[in-house]
Amino acid sequence: MSTTASTSAPQRKPSKAKILVWILLVAIVAAVAIPILIARANSTPEVPEDVGQLVRENSRVLSKAPDEQAVLVEFLDYECEACRAAYPFVEDLRAEYGDTVTFVHRYFPLPGHRNSVNAAVAVEAAAQQGQYEAMYQRMFETQAEWGESAEDQSALFRGFAEDLGLDMAAFDAAVADPATEERIKLDVADGEALGVAGTPTFYLDGEVLNPESLEAFRAAVETAATD
Repeated sequence: MSTTASTSAPQRKPSKAKILVWILLVAIVAAVAIPILIARANSTPEVPEDVGQLVRENSRVLSKAPDEQAVLVEFLDYECEACRAAYPFVEDLRAEYGDTVTFVHRYFPLPGHRNSVNAAVAVEAAAQQGQYEAMYQRMFETQAEWGESAEDQSALFRGFAEDLGLDMAAFDAAVADPATEERIKLDVADGEALGVAGTPTFYLDGEVLNPESLEAFRAAVETAATD
């Protein structure tokens, strides 16, 4: 494999506005990390013996690279504003590097969000019918409508599933099945064991990413994708 970055396509530099968004994103993650750690510490979920895996066989793969050179893992919360801010940037990376970078998502609903678990359960229920990508995109595209709501938004999420043409009996069964939420809790347990304290948290080829800007993030992905 070549160790030189590909020059077959022009490089797209992030705008100053996007860099400011990334700086804000990092600040938000730092601000919520301490209360999240406190809330997690006060709970005592069952911890599996093999806790701390970055990727599991049942992890939700957003897209599998046909010529995989790297794996980018994101721990996310669908009600997290910082995750929403990162969403279009991640989609840009997928468009550019999807042939060589596999994108994996891990659920990490934050305790301070009323509908973070409900959203994750709805996305997982849709994923069980092969509609993970469509449901995850719908969550972020509509987050401004339901995020930070004090009311249960499960009915709205069910409407998203109907719009996607899912088998609603199967969807409802998956939402009601305790195994669906347990699947999400396993992601959380892995994240906590790895040291994840806020969202979004990214790992590139097993190493946590702490870029100072979108440009640095893109450069890290490009290097991994072309090595």
